[in-house]
Amino acid sequence: MNPLTRYLRDEIATHGPITVATFMATAMSHPEHGYYMKRDPLGREGDFITAPEVSQMFGELIGLWCVAGWERMGRPEKLMLVELGPGRGTLMADALRAIATVPACRAALDIHLVEISPPLKAAQVNALDGNLITWHDSLAALPEGPMLLVTNELYDALPIHQFIRTAEGWRERLVDAAPEGFRFVLASQNTPTTALISGAACGAALGSIAEVSAVGVSLTHEIGRRIAASDGLALIIDYASDQGPIGDTLQAVRRHGYHPVLDDPGEADISARVDFTTMARVADEAGAQAFGPVNQGDFLAALGIEARAEILSRNASETQLADIAQAVQRLVGPSEMGCLFKALAIARSGSPPPVGFHD
Repeated sequence: MNPLTRYLRDEIATHGPITVATFMATAMSHPEHGYYMKRDPLGREGDFITAPEVSQMFGELIGLWCVAGWERMGRPEKLMLVELGPGRGTLMADALRAIATVPACRAALDIHLVEISPPLKAAQVNALDGNLITWHDSLAALPEGPMLLVTNELYDALPIHQFIRTAEGWRERLVDAAPEGFRFVLASQNTPTTALISGAACGAALGSIAEVSAVGVSLTHEIGRRIAASDGLALIIDYASDQGPIGDTLQAVRRHGYHPVLDDPGEADISARVDFTTMARVADEAGAQAFGPVNQGDFLAALGIEARAEILSRNASETQLADIAQAVQRLVGPSEMGCLFKALAIARSGSPPPVGFHD
């Protein structure tokens, strides 16, 4: 029994079954034993690979998207460039290399990273050596002001609540102790978080599962509020749900393979698909305007990934050519990241669509 399993079982013994959100938050970010607090999970030697690790093209295109955002804001002399959950710093390093081709834009940017993981922060320091960076533990700690904000594969790691439609109405799914670990149980009556279920889930059939990320809703509202108040542009890219709030998308991954969600908390990545429809609505309600979501493949195609691949291929070896082609396929292929991941933009209300999006 690992230390986090012992901790969670003690909490359940004292206070009773916990929400899926509490289980997930503790497993991922417990200060001492949480998954992200004690390891770098990325890459072939880790548990999963994100788009910036697939190819430099991803981060470079995001950088050019930021340049376009800076231009549409009137080329301000000072602007925050913010990344939430920057991983190893790979996306930001590649983006800054592309942004540097427009010196006035690069000179205008103050770089802010929001990160809670000590191992990943150390990796970011190494990847971004030579750049002046300010780190924060949360978006709330970020100064107010105009910003370009990007985040890739953060939202899917935010805690979710799960609910099951019963004959008595929606009941929250909880986690209880079992003889050898943990098990799912149902709350016997409504919990306060039941109020989070949106109207989109009202017609769901008996037995349906609904998922709500209160943390994701709060984060999106804060992004929308800041943009509405101070101007800016945000780009959210993540593993997306095509069914809105309905569906059981909770999963765990370890060493690039399936792992039982409730087994060995703190030792596997736990995630859920992002309900972009809800996030777009929340951004609008905060006074900003959401665009999308659009498929990642369509978004990267609009930014010119094929042209960038062609440039990289000009002096490439046969091995490098194969790697470039494979990377493009993985990033934009319909059966790979191209349709599984989606992009959502948030801008000031009344703004024209950002590059890569449409009305």
